[in-house]
Amino acid sequence: MKIRSLFVLLHRYVGLTMTTFLIIVGLTGSVLAFYDELEKTINPQLFVSPVAAVTRDLVTLLHDAERIEPKARAESVSLKSGVAYISISPKDEQDTPLEFNQLILNAENGRELGRRTWGDIFQGRINIMPFIYKLHYSLALDETGSTLLGIVALVWTLDCFVGFYLTLPLSQNRISVIDMSGNYYTQRPFWQRWKNAWQIKWPASAQRVNFDMHRASGLWLWMALLIFAWSSVYMNLGDSVYRKVTQTFFELHEPWSEFEPLEKPVVSPAIDWETAQYIAQKAIDQAADTQHFTFQGPDAMWLNREKGFYVYSLRSSLDFQDKSGQTRVVVDAMSGDVKLVLFPQGQYSGNTITTWLVALHTANVFGLPYRIFVCFLGLVIVMLCVTGVVIWLKKRRAYYFHRSRF
Repeated sequence: MKIRSLFVLLHRYVGLTMTTFLIIVGLTGSVLAFYDELEKTINPQLFVSPVAAVTRDLVTLLHDAERIEPKARAESVSLKSGVAYISISPKDEQDTPLEFNQLILNAENGRELGRRTWGDIFQGRINIMPFIYKLHYSLALDETGSTLLGIVALVWTLDCFVGFYLTLPLSQNRISVIDMSGNYYTQRPFWQRWKNAWQIKWPASAQRVNFDMHRASGLWLWMALLIFAWSSVYMNLGDSVYRKVTQTFFELHEPWSEFEPLEKPVVSPAIDWETAQYIAQKAIDQAADTQHFTFQGPDAMWLNREKGFYVYSLRSSLDFQDKSGQTRVVVDAMSGDVKLVLFPQGQYSGNTITTWLVALHTANVFGLPYRIFVCFLGLVIVMLCVTGVVIWLKKRRAYYFHRSRF
């Protein structure tokens, strides 16, 4: 079998296998490009207006959550548009499980705005957008679904190259030229032979238009599709496939893959939230003096009990995303040692690439025009799946029709 024929079969049947998954992530991804706007429309009670210029300290907000729900212990806090999202867990494993795992507070005064088990669609409209996010990230199947989508993303990444190869000219068409010395042949320039793959022929048969839409759309948006496929590998298989590939070529440091799990998760860390925040802020102030960047405010803080460290996340002048920050300090929860100080760009090449991949995937750069593009790209992914299935059905019918005649 010729290599091209093999790639045709691979592209066809790999694409068919991925179709359902890509339609789900394409549709949900289009919606998630406007997550905040839709969440505010669906659940206006979870937002504050106007947004306060000054918010409470991160640790104060964590304590506010524990005061509101005495049976809970705070695990993380993140700020967005004057709202604090507090992840919680039961303080005592012997207690009755909590009916929610997230408290939403007004970041200015610590007043409760809402509570929910994040992503549980059975709790009603308060979880519509989190459920769509969960469906997009893990098919709403938690770790199993996340791993499955990670495998799909890896196959999709490889299939991007197969699909690109199949758009290249099949053969080097030759045209005859006659001169005084007889016949000889010259090749048409490569672009003249390839440009048809970039075009949709109008008017043409429905079958031809369907094929052209599949091929031309994949070509025009090939780089964007590859970016979204590979960034999906990071989000779902970051600790294994993505890290190993990236570290082969670039320097990459991330706390969740840098450190090994402890024998037992940390229940009562020697370093409390206040001390960890103080240590992290001091490390940032020192780094700002030496690296010449400015501190623009805290963004999030969380405790990784399995590996025993705090992460203090903030926004600085090194951040380029539209929202949130990726400047981080990792503090050991038992010793108080600063394990890592990470910048979103310019420090480690692998971290810079990863930050850009995540920002592009989550539509967190270039403002509204790019978010519109991401929404459009999600619909294009669905279209590529549908046109691919139509091409397969046409070829399948032609195959069985041919067999029935002999």
